[in-house]
Amino acid sequence: MENTASILVLVFLAITFIQSGYDKLFYWKDNVGWLQGHFANTFLKNQVPMALGTILILELISGILAVIGALFIILDKGTHFGYYAGVFSAITLLFLLFGQRLARDYDGARTIVIYLIPTLLLVYWLN
Repeated sequence: MENTASILVLVFLAITFIQSGYDKLFYWKDNVGWLQGHFANTFLKNQVPMALGTILILELISGILAVIGALFIILDKGTHFGYYAGVFSAITLLFLLFGQRLARDYDGARTIVIYLIPTLLLVYWLN
């Protein structure tokens, strides 16, 4: 099967972002409360709900595109949805990385980079 690595990365991104979006959607108040403390010393301190909503939308788009992209590759319908999933996922991860760096959570930022590496490989493979 061609593009096996791409399919696996797309499944990885689908699991990552759909679960994360689910968590934000169904535990909104808990997430907002924790993030308000996390960003208390930043310019985002009063923008947490809006920022969280933006990330939620990006994560859901990324996760849904990853599912569609994997299915399209499996069904031999093309790689364009997989490519868009990779691009949206990379943008989402860059937003998350920016937030972690802004909050001076360098361990959290390092974790985001671990997710970013296979995502950028996916974009490269499918470009």
